[in-house]
Amino acid sequence: MKRIICVICALCMMFCCAVPCGSAWEVDVSAKAYVVMDMASRSVILEGNSHMKLPMASTTKIMSALLCLESGDLDSEFTVDSNAIKVEGSSMGLLEGDIVSKRDLCYGMLLPSGNDAAGAAAVKIAGSYEAFADMMNERAADIGMENSHFVTPSGLHHEEHYSTAYDMGLLTAEALRNEDFREICSQESACLDFGNPPYERWLYNSNKLLSMYDGVIGVKTGFTDEAGRCLVSACERNGITLICVTLNDKNDWNDHITLYEEAFARAEMQYATVPDSLKLPVAGGTEETVPLYAKEEVLWCCAPQSDIRIIWVTETAPMLYAPIQKDDVVGYLVHCCDGFEIMRQELYAGKSVPYAEKK
Repeated sequence: MKRIICVICALCMMFCCAVPCGSAWEVDVSAKAYVVMDMASRSVILEGNSHMKLPMASTTKIMSALLCLESGDLDSEFTVDSNAIKVEGSSMGLLEGDIVSKRDLCYGMLLPSGNDAAGAAAVKIAGSYEAFADMMNERAADIGMENSHFVTPSGLHHEEHYSTAYDMGLLTAEALRNEDFREICSQESACLDFGNPPYERWLYNSNKLLSMYDGVIGVKTGFTDEAGRCLVSACERNGITLICVTLNDKNDWNDHITLYEEAFARAEMQYATVPDSLKLPVAGGTEETVPLYAKEEVLWCCAPQSDIRIIWVTETAPMLYAPIQKDDVVGYLVHCCDGFEIMRQELYAGKSVPYAEKK
């Protein structure tokens, strides 16, 4: 099957909850700030002080690992920068002269929360902590994190390094769209081969919630004296993925369980389906148009009395040229919420259209 070079086609439809505008609930938990949101739509289901600017400790490494994964060339080996790994706090065990890959560093950031891994990744990708912080802030702006500012790759305390529960939820929703990130943060342990010379060693995830609550797939722990205990997690159930963020929370494991129980019980499921009328013109074929379809419905959820709206647009060529085979990929269906792309699905030809024989 061929993937068509896409342009925006002037066809869109809006989906929204068929209920009046409202707001998310609050729940009695220990966190200074928290949020539970749907990963697909970024719809907030539960929240408390979710836009309060606070230090977020090592949950910062969600951004650092995402940038590392997005930089590519993940499995080429290199020698870590000697100064970059000389940092206090949690570590993946890097020593001067160690040979690693970027993928190794992502495991080191997301499992044992290695500050050395974050430092090594920052210098490898950007050349310095300062240049990497610029990259972090640019990516945060792209994601829509309006109340966040990054200074360090690890999350070690700095007065100008902060975020909000809501912004960290947005970041996590973006990170979980990266398959490598999703795979790494979900592992309770991993065996890696690095060092000088490289040798096998095990890394263990500091996120106890992975084994405490069914459906949890990540994401990241954090702690400093100034930030307190911080935790970002994600949980899948019935086709829905919810993201939970707590900042400065002495009872974070149990609070996440409480918040998930409340959110899954209260959230309203929504479906966005593709209408049967979706078609594209065909040139040189026995049919003037070909119907399009997506293989799956898009499932998302929101708080009751929410005014969250999902809009989708098609990305296809202006027309298709015969012959077309049924189930050929002919473009994308892109789902957006609040101006941000949240999901894209391949669009398929619904029938075959052969050449029209010239008379």
